[in-house]
Amino acid sequence: MRPKHATALLVLLALLTGLSGCANSRAASRSMLASWSETPTRAAITSFVERATDPGSADYVPPAERIAVFDNDGTLWAEQPIYFQLAFAIDRVKALAPQHPEWQTTEPFASILKGDLKSALAGGDKAILQIVGASHSGMTTDEFNQVVKEWMKTARHPTLNRPYTDLVYQPMLELLAYLRANGFKTFIVSGGGVEFMRAFAEEVYGIPPEQVIGSRGKTTFSLVNNDPARPVLAKLPDIDFIDDGPGKPVAINAIIGRRPILAAGNSDGDQQMLQWTAAGLGPRFCLLIHHTDAEREWAYDRDSQIGRLDKAIDEADMRHWIVIDMKRDWNQIFPKP
Repeated sequence: MRPKHATALLVLLALLTGLSGCANSRAASRSMLASWSETPTRAAITSFVERATDPGSADYVPPAERIAVFDNDGTLWAEQPIYFQLAFAIDRVKALAPQHPEWQTTEPFASILKGDLKSALAGGDKAILQIVGASHSGMTTDEFNQVVKEWMKTARHPTLNRPYTDLVYQPMLELLAYLRANGFKTFIVSGGGVEFMRAFAEEVYGIPPEQVIGSRGKTTFSLVNNDPARPVLAKLPDIDFIDDGPGKPVAINAIIGRRPILAAGNSDGDQQMLQWTAAGLGPRFCLLIHHTDAEREWAYDRDSQIGRLDKAIDEADMRHWIVIDMKRDWNQIFPKP
């Protein structure tokens, strides 16, 4: 029989080891989430991750089921004053204009070429689809990937004068890395074009192309000069799927095949993705980024034409989703130049 004092010593050692493990975990969280202020928001994130990854917790989630999905525009990088992919499309229209003299008198292209963006976008979604269709087609998928990468090297934000890939949110980069370090698989699920995002997502976010889900145009397979050794996928101007609103859970189910346990967005276009995530069994975590910092970024929500946050933030309040107050919860917005 083990002496009582030896048993007590073992219990004490186990307790101290457990406390030490918790302390180390908290220290690691603070280190990995350095751009997050010491607020209840960060505490909620780390608490969820610690419970989901602790085999002794009632909220433990096996690694294969640790799926986290993130919107891109306004969630992982900025989206004002216009979506960055639209800025790319506008630059492409200008570059392609010499090949299309008819654009000089055809809207919305004529207004773009005159530098009148407001008039060009007055046609709403129809005008945007025309711009995207004309600027994203007429080439192979490989050629498009290279065009996007080259544009990213030289394009600058119109007011911040920084490369667009510099305008990613440092706290979200840290959150992605923190989740992956804890066995989560991170996906982008965005209304942006899937091939546009795949051109930079791995380098910028550490998310490989096969984990990027987005809207897509139609493509067609062909052989160059009927040569079986030269297959290509050509991009067409027609839309195949819009990965926004109710399209997001549809795409998640079709492509990932598992319901996420964590979802993050910033607008009403993400509401259905968060609803789908929250409705699953077991622990769930839903995040909404509220753009509240007019000094370091932009402040906007219900009345914004870009990234409108209205219905989703009301539901977040009712369903106790975590709302990130950018001004309060982030001590740094963008990576340092």
